[in-house]
Order: sequence, then C-alpha cells, then structure tokens
Amino acid sequence: MTPLRVEVMDTTGVPPADRFPLWVDMAARVAAPIALTSDHAHDFQGCARMVRLGGIELTRFRYQSLAGRRTPRMIRQGDPEVYQLALTLAGASAISARRRESAIPVGHFTLIDWSRPHDLTHAGEQEGNRPAASVTAVIPRTLLPLDTDRVDRLTAGTISGLEGPGALLAQHLHHITRYPEQFPAAHGPKLAEITLSLVSMTLATWLDAEDRLPGEVRRQALLSQVRAFVERHLADPELGPQAVADAHHVSLRTLHRLFAAEEETVAGLIRRRRLDRCRRDLGDPLLRHHPVARVARRWGFTDAAHFSRAFRAAYGTGPQAYRETQAHPRP
Repeated sequence: MTPLRVEVMDTTGVPPADRFPLWVDMAARVAAPIALTSDHAHDFQGCARMVRLGGIELTRFRYQSLAGRRTPRMIRQGDPEVYQLALTLAGASAISARRRESAIPVGHFTLIDWSRPHDLTHAGEQEGNRPAASVTAVIPRTLLPLDTDRVDRLTAGTISGLEGPGALLAQHLHHITRYPEQFPAAHGPKLAEITLSLVSMTLATWLDAEDRLPGEVRRQALLSQVRAFVERHLADPELGPQAVADAHHVSLRTLHRLFAAEEETVAGLIRRRRLDRCRRDLGDPLLRHHPVARVARRWGFTDAAHFSRAFRAAYGTGPQAYRETQAHPRP
C-alpha cells in the first residue's frame, strides 16, 4: 500500500540560525506569505506535518510562541484566495481581523481569510515553556459550496470543535494528520471530499444555512456522522441499523439509501469494525489472559459461535488460532 503523500519539516535538522527562516518559508507555502516574529527566533523549535489531499492541504503544527501579520501589501503582491480553518490543540491563540479580536481556546477553530489583513498570535503553555500546537485545513474559496459573503462573517471568530459537526471535523483532521500512514494514497480524493463536506457543514451550522448545502455535501456529512457514531458505540450489543437510524432521526430506508453508493452496508460497517477491534485485542499480549468470549462481548458480540464464524470468514482463521499465531509467530 502506498500511503498518503506527507511532507515533514523539523527545524532541529538545520543550524539554529537557519531555523526560523526555514519556518517562515514553510508557513508561506502552507497558505501565503506572512510576517512572523518570535522571541525564540535565534533558535526556533518547530515541526510541521503536511498532508495534501488534492486541492486541500492539512497541516499539523507544533512550535514555540510566535506572532504573525498579513499586510495589505502582501495581499497585493499575491492573493491565494484561500481560507484556513485552524484548530487550537495547545497554547493560547488569538486573531485580529475585520475589526474583530478573538481568543481561540483549546478545542476551538477560527476561520482565517488570507485575502484580508489579519494578525495572529499563538503562545505556548506556562509562559511559553511548552510548545503551542494546532492543526489546520487550507481550502480554496471556490471549493466551498456556500455564499462567500456569508462565510466572511465567520472569519476571525470562534467556532467550537467540541460539539456538533465541529467536533466531527476536529476528530477527522486530528486522525488524518496524526496517522497519515493508515490511509492509502488512492483514498486521497475521497478524503478530500469528506474533509470539504465536514468543513462546509461546520460553517453552515454556524451560519444556520445547512439547507443551502448541495445534497451530496449533506450526504457526505451525514455519512461521516454515522461512521463516527458507530465507532463510539461498537461495544453496545444493541447497535444495529435501526439504532443508528433512530439516533440520527432518519428512517431505516433513508439510512440504507445513504450507504447504497458505499462499499458496504451499515450492518457490514458495524460488523467489520467490531471484528477489527476484536482482532486488535486478541493480538495484544496485555489482554492474553482475557478469554476469547470476553473479548468478543467487549465489542458487542453476544453469541460466541456467531463471533467465531464471522471472525473466520473475515480473516481465514478462528479467533483462538489467530491469538496463538500472534503469541508465537512463525520465524
């Protein structure tokens, strides 16, 4: 499997005097040129992991305290016409733009319009001794299926990443940028589509404009919500298509239509993810003293015989035999 294309930049790999200029150059490539300053410029410690999904770029940052200013002159020299949705993971963030100043708490987003002047600050924890951290998504303005004038109202504000679509988007960005090796490169276009749908739904929710989104965007957003719900409730033996439909206030028929274009049904998704969790636990030496039936019950399988048949059908061997091969692998 060829994984997603990832670019990693760590300033510790170059001499101290070159570290901050390297970071400034990288920041310009992620979105657009910005005048950066830092009390740590003489020996700047920072790393970034950039994941490109077609026209969308996701970046996970960790860095020492800094400040940035995007000036009118910079915009005249080159306007990338992109938005950047930035999620604060650690430290204290703030933005000033459009006569609005906002502090961005940990777990919240802010929307940055790189076509407009703005000021940014991000300080590390405990007076800067611990690094700041964030994850961002840079999206061309033309890709968002929302009225630009309405989206502009959200710039430099605070958008929650702890509830609703924002929480789902935060989880999505976190997972892709932290574990990009888990995703094949061939899935890049699909991941870009999902990312755009989640960003669009998050912004539309804050604009009270969900009904203005294209049908496919709403479908992808609902599909992502369903998948996240399934992940959270795999241990519940009552989890099934009807429970999923009820939780999302749709009919069972609508739920099945939602998965019609996917590679598996909702029941197939639940079964596969439960089996994945069981296989993981059966291969964990720390759980070796747990009986197979206990592992199965932990992930919603109440019938041991049914679990054994499903496991064998999925992996070509029974659960106990699989556990033995993991404990005593062949040389």
